[in-house]
Amino acid sequence: MSTHDLNEDGAVKHRHRQEGPQKHVIAFIFSIILTLIAFAAVAAGGVNTAFTVILLLVMAILQVLIQLGYWMHMKDKGHMIPILFMAGGFFVAGLAIIAALYWMWW
Repeated sequence: MSTHDLNEDGAVKHRHRQEGPQKHVIAFIFSIILTLIAFAAVAAGGVNTAFTVILLLVMAILQVLIQLGYWMHMKDKGHMIPILFMAGGFFVAGLAIIAALYWMWW
């Protein structure tokens, strides 16, 4: 450690690593690939409908995770409170959907 890595009071400086565009480009390409797979599954026509719906749901979940992680920076430190609030919102929304389906088919 050199002397320029220390603050005025002698404590070690913590440098913020800047994220390069490489990870964003990879995330963008992965998002495009997921979108193309979803379009191809729907455009194929001869694919089982249940399989297509499940595939689209999986692609949507992966897209959401990529969007939150790389574009909304939820993978970085200090974002636990927004993540907890979003998880709580997904939980409440899931309960509402389950309750609505149960109510309709009961």
